[in-house]
Amino acid sequence: MGSAIGAAALVSAAAAAAPTATLEVNISGLRSQKGNVLVCVTANARFFPDCSKDPKSYRATVPARDSAQVSLRGIAQGTYAIAVIHDENGNAKMDMAVFIPKEGFGFSRNPAIRTGPPKFKAAAFAIDAAQISQQIKMKYML
Repeated sequence: MGSAIGAAALVSAAAAAAPTATLEVNISGLRSQKGNVLVCVTANARFFPDCSKDPKSYRATVPARDSAQVSLRGIAQGTYAIAVIHDENGNAKMDMAVFIPKEGFGFSRNPAIRTGPPKFKAAAFAIDAAQISQQIKMKYML
């Protein structure tokens, strides 16, 4: 029994010492300085692109500028995807007009947008170093 507790402590210590990274998200192409830029990072394809319901997601909100930069620290190594919204009216969600986004959006790896948001795989990238960056160009449909 004592060895099981010791093994559990070793596993916990190893998990606590798992390498983490800083993710720099650089966002360009904002059409105005109104509102905020919402950034959501998830490793779970089921919660992409709206990762607000993913309890393990990393999120940040910054004021809109000509460009925006967000630094997220302590991210575990793995495969992630980023979704960004230019929330021009500050209501903390993507506003739609008959299935067409009224506000700007962007995704990691800047995949082509056809009908609907990209799949997780199209936006996915690996975090496997102490620091990594993603450049995201905003898109506007209206």
